[in-house]
Amino acid sequence: MANSKLHKIFHWEHWPLLMFYIPNIPYAFVHGLVARNLVFYTAVNPGITNSGIGSESKFKTLHILPKEYIPKSILHDQSSDISDTLQELTRQNIQYPIIVKPDVGFRGLLVKKIENSEELIAYLNKYPVPIIIQEFLNHKNECGIFYYRHPNQKKGKVTSITLKEFLTITGDGKSTIKELVLSDKRAFLYYNLIKNDSLIDWESIPHLNESIKLSSIGNHSKGTRFMNGNHLINEELEEALNRLSNQVEGWYYGRLDVKYNTLDELNQGKFKILELNGILAEPTHIYDTTDMNYWKALKTIRTHWKQLYKIAIYNHKYNKVAYRKVIPFLKEMFALKAYSNRLKKLSKQDI
Repeated sequence: MANSKLHKIFHWEHWPLLMFYIPNIPYAFVHGLVARNLVFYTAVNPGITNSGIGSESKFKTLHILPKEYIPKSILHDQSSDISDTLQELTRQNIQYPIIVKPDVGFRGLLVKKIENSEELIAYLNKYPVPIIIQEFLNHKNECGIFYYRHPNQKKGKVTSITLKEFLTITGDGKSTIKELVLSDKRAFLYYNLIKNDSLIDWESIPHLNESIKLSSIGNHSKGTRFMNGNHLINEELEEALNRLSNQVEGWYYGRLDVKYNTLDELNQGKFKILELNGILAEPTHIYDTTDMNYWKALKTIRTHWKQLYKIAIYNHKYNKVAYRKVIPFLKEMFALKAYSNRLKKLSKQDI
């Protein structure tokens, strides 16, 4: 839709990821010169492939965490037999609905909620890439928590909490869901993305003030609104993250995407982790435009990169974590770019 494209051009929260990184490249370049290695950041999280630059397996990365924090999940490789995968779901007692997503993925591409085995089989046949199949968690809330800890310290810092509000419309008692979506100042931006969702009865008329959730996936690209929750940062939550971090070998910097029921449980560390994101992760509260502008967002990213630099330097000097060689690393990044383009092409099959 032309209007949605125009809206996204003039609202920076929808800009491509590169718009948040290219302006900060000189800052990173200076740090690279000081470190005498332009890919020094690969030493930040030695427990994650390339420290979590986006080329890592989400499945393997998630499983460096203690078992009690992660949802039940299995990995379906493109060479796997689908019948074996279905049997593994039964063996692990993973019930429908489930969440499926690429093992190496970006910004919600191909992430989908699956309701039954027929849908799963169709999905796996349609997308021949390694896929994570994960139990659907019914926790009431979802948020992103950015945390870092210097390797020579037992305590770290929570620097960002992003509360997530799923794409939702409210009934007026007379308009269809389709009409409500197209007239909603946020939902209309994602109409092309969700218009083929068979679970949405587009011609039904919700009751007055009835809330209709259009997506259960907490990605910004799926319409989820990111809200600044930094006022919720407290010592109890930081201590919960310290306990977790000290159990995970080789993770010092990144964002946890978590499901939880209440703030009290969140602070006590009673949550489930959907994804562990490394150095490519953003403090996603920057996308709350109610109290953030583009330039402040860029500065927030640089503030985090300063800590990333300190961690990398320490790991390299004292923990003998090797920096990647530049040329092989760049070859991997070009391969990753080609793979991401493939995912984008696959995702457009649904539009």
